[in-house]
Amino acid sequence: MFGKRRGPLYVFLAAVLYSIGGLCIKVIPWSGIAINGARTAIALAVIGLYLAVTHHKPRWNRWVMIGALSVCGTNILFSIANKTTTAANAIVLQFTAPVFVILFSTFLFRKRLERLDMIACVLVLGGVALFFVDSLSAGDLFGNVVALLSGVSYAGVFMMNDMPDSDAISSVFWGDIISAAVGFPFVLMEQRLPLESAASLVVLGVFQVGVAYILLSEGLKTTPPVTASLVSGIEPVLNPILVAVFYHEYIGPFALAGAVIVITSVVVYNVVQSRSEANAI
Repeated sequence: MFGKRRGPLYVFLAAVLYSIGGLCIKVIPWSGIAINGARTAIALAVIGLYLAVTHHKPRWNRWVMIGALSVCGTNILFSIANKTTTAANAIVLQFTAPVFVILFSTFLFRKRLERLDMIACVLVLGGVALFFVDSLSAGDLFGNVVALLSGVSYAGVFMMNDMPDSDAISSVFWGDIISAAVGFPFVLMEQRLPLESAASLVVLGVFQVGVAYILLSEGLKTTPPVTASLVSGIEPVLNPILVAVFYHEYIGPFALAGAVIVITSVVVYNVVQSRSEANAI
């Protein structure tokens, strides 16, 4: 029984670890790209140790590279978004990833677009529009655009195992190398960190990036993308709650309405899709 549930459990634990990112990034007085460079450098030690223990040699091919760029893009864009808009906006707009999975599957892999897919896309995009209504008055427009782009790259992360000749953990390894290299010059431009911020940076690197991506890579081996995105729904709920409680940052009324629409649409879509697939078996 546990064997069947292990994949979704790993994805769930990864989502819980991802959810601490908003709070940890907020308390570090560096730019988003510098924070990401440092946290992925730390994460490389964790992932490298995992590869050594499992005797898994990193692979490299076109599909691994696409996965690596998706990982890198997600890491960098999410960090920047967290510094330029609210944590709630950043995580919920990134949670639009399933919609982009649908669009990529349709236009790149020629998957037929069903009516349920179209309804989900329209509802999610409608919810996203409400975030930009709030951003016009809050000055978060740039951050919201970056967060939405992180949703595009996050879709590539969820599709890593669906790509031909792919290897998810290799994509994570190379993606973190690229992220660390891009962020290194910006780290050198920053001031020293207070002890609390340094601790947050270590937590980000070890757990929110390193351990979380290992869990996600393992979980995706036995968890369909639809189920994985449903289980990951804990992240956009837990992330802004942690920031609101410990950092006192709150979401605007239009963005709150948009968050409810986006999260509800994605969860309902995944539930209906999962039931349809179960009935088809």
